[in-house]
Amino acid sequence: MSQDAPKVTIIDTGCANLASVRFALARLGAQVTVSRDPEVILASPRLILPGVGSAGAGMAALKQSGVLDTLGKVSQPLLGICLGMQLLGLASEESATGGEETPMTGLLPFKVAQLETAGQPLPHMGWNTLAPSDHPLFEGIDAGSYVYFVHSYAAPVGELTLASSDYGQPFSAAVGRDNLMGVQFHPERSGAVGAKILSNFLEMTA
Repeated sequence: MSQDAPKVTIIDTGCANLASVRFALARLGAQVTVSRDPEVILASPRLILPGVGSAGAGMAALKQSGVLDTLGKVSQPLLGICLGMQLLGLASEESATGGEETPMTGLLPFKVAQLETAGQPLPHMGWNTLAPSDHPLFEGIDAGSYVYFVHSYAAPVGELTLASSDYGQPFSAAVGRDNLMGVQFHPERSGAVGAKILSNFLEMTA
């Protein structure tokens, strides 16, 4: 491994299959660490927050792993993937109980709701097109590029949207502000386009 290899830590939340993300980053020449240790997380130059499953289970895993308190102290670039993106928001309709939304980390001011698909099946699963912004995460990514989604809930298009897609309704395919970013799709499963997005992330510094 080259000393110049970009370093990245995948946060081990206990609610994700980390192997595919780790392999995708390793293929790009990154030096990858997987950890839930606060000292390791806060010392890493960049972070990935993956997640699969439901909002309620994801938040429970964050609390149980001890990662939740650490996330609020992060100042380096952080990329949430799929549920990991949704966990960055304020609340989600998923796993709601008694009419109350599921509270999320609150690191970014957006909420997550079930997709209104105009009769198309849920989950939204498969390849769909991106409408990217000029954010550095999407440098070199053309409008209409395809990425791979698996989700039933999404953030609406708003001021935090970095890229959008459409599945019965427009939704945020990526959100971000300052050092915090998230993608609703799976870049590790999105071929050359996803690899380019991860490569762009690996070039980011605090």
